[in-house]
Amino acid sequence: MKSLIDNARSFSVQVAERPDEFRDLAAGQTPQALFITCSDSRVIPSLITGARPGELFELRTAGNIVPRYDADRPSGETATIEYALRVLDVRDLVVCGHSHCGAVGAMVRGEDLSAVPAVRGWLGLGASELPSGHGLAHAVQHHAAAQLDTLRGYPAVRERLAEGRLSLHAWYYEVDTGAISVHRPELGGEFRPL
Repeated sequence: MKSLIDNARSFSVQVAERPDEFRDLAAGQTPQALFITCSDSRVIPSLITGARPGELFELRTAGNIVPRYDADRPSGETATIEYALRVLDVRDLVVCGHSHCGAVGAMVRGEDLSAVPAVRGWLGLGASELPSGHGLAHAVQHHAAAQLDTLRGYPAVRERLAEGRLSLHAWYYEVDTGAISVHRPELGGEFRPL
């Protein structure tokens, strides 16, 4: 923690060296995309994409699970998606799964999660669509693409898609190599190099 605190203390010096950039950020944000990915500390959207501050609106959840839309039960995930589309007018939405995903691995293996009931309940939201018998990478890729189907159930997503103002993407990030592959529905749903 000490190194994190030391960096936080020196961050204002970095800001002072680039006052115009940070003044612009203070005036508002215009992100290019909503990037939905796992909470895993090894997955850093700005590192993967090279995005600068203000370019990505991020939503991070265990296993990059997107809950089904339910107007009667608002959630932080639903609010983030709605805000990104209706207020920030993002044009691209990426769901990014990753190799070595503990959440998807636990779902595929049917691990006993009784010691972490909130985790068990959350992962249960995404367990039904997972294929078995094809390995973790295939399961993670399938899971990321399935989240796009869930997103199509969101009113703001449906509206933007109907207006031609939104594109949906599913990515797969390999932690150990940095390689990114993208879901290609036109190729039978295969993931191919970006």
